[in-house]
Amino acid sequence: MGTWTPTAMPASELERQIALYLDDFARAGNSAHSIRAYEADLRQFLAYLSPPDLAPPEPTAIDLLLLREWLASLYGDQLAAVTLRRKLAAVRGLFRFMLREGVVPLNVARLIRTPKAPQKLPEVMSAEQVNTLLDGVAAGKLERPFPARDRALFELLYGCGIRVSELAGLNLEDLDRSAGWLRVRGKGKKERQVPLPGKAAESLERYLAERPVVREERAVFLNHRHSRLTTRGIGGIVKLYATYLAGDPSVHPHSFRHAYATHLLADGADLRAIQELLGHARLSTTQKYTQVSLTDLMAVYDRAHPKAQLKK
Repeated sequence: MGTWTPTAMPASELERQIALYLDDFARAGNSAHSIRAYEADLRQFLAYLSPPDLAPPEPTAIDLLLLREWLASLYGDQLAAVTLRRKLAAVRGLFRFMLREGVVPLNVARLIRTPKAPQKLPEVMSAEQVNTLLDGVAAGKLERPFPARDRALFELLYGCGIRVSELAGLNLEDLDRSAGWLRVRGKGKKERQVPLPGKAAESLERYLAERPVVREERAVFLNHRHSRLTTRGIGGIVKLYATYLAGDPSVHPHSFRHAYATHLLADGADLRAIQELLGHARLSTTQKYTQVSLTDLMAVYDRAHPKAQLKK
């Protein structure tokens, strides 16, 4: 992350604390995406507290009433609940940092009630839809410069259920090809072992046999410049194939993670085992796939069971 630079007047104490907090946030190993999001949120927070031609208040002068007024202004902008929650998390993190550094006597941001996020179930591809798409990728229906790489990307996304950041972050030393395991680094740099199923292993071996040997490049998946393929690059590849082979540009790398978990659950896998495979810190995060499965079951019932017609 580059140096955080204020955009308005000469640096105030609040600006200085924001800069120090963002540096600390970056040193803690948070992702570049999270750092950029928090930086944008805290810039907006600073702008709200900086009327024209006036410096923002001292950190100790920011009280609960002022924070509630700030949050009310965000509600007035009709932002989504998940966006409000992230902005509040950024400000809470700033106050937690300032409390730790002795700048403020209290984390007043903790007293703000967290906006409730609506429970939204992930849209999940059926096993038939996934297999049709993967078969199309394997058949080489699109003329692409690196078909073996692209097939391996899809097989690992669905076969291992890993996040796109975990896939992009895979290094050659993370592969235990003889034992059939991957070592992935999830959120918070937490490592876990993920089994490598047969089809994914076959496609990976096919790709590695033709992967260019690049000195000092540890990444498994390379782009056309022979450097690490980014999460954005993987997303573009997935969207390209999904658009042309399935006619669905809404499919993204995380779609395969949802499908992986839902299909495992539908086939009788234990919920806690799925939690371990996905690297979820909380079981409640994994339980949303139970809701998806129940929703699918009710849809099947409504379509197929003769008594279902009585409900209409």
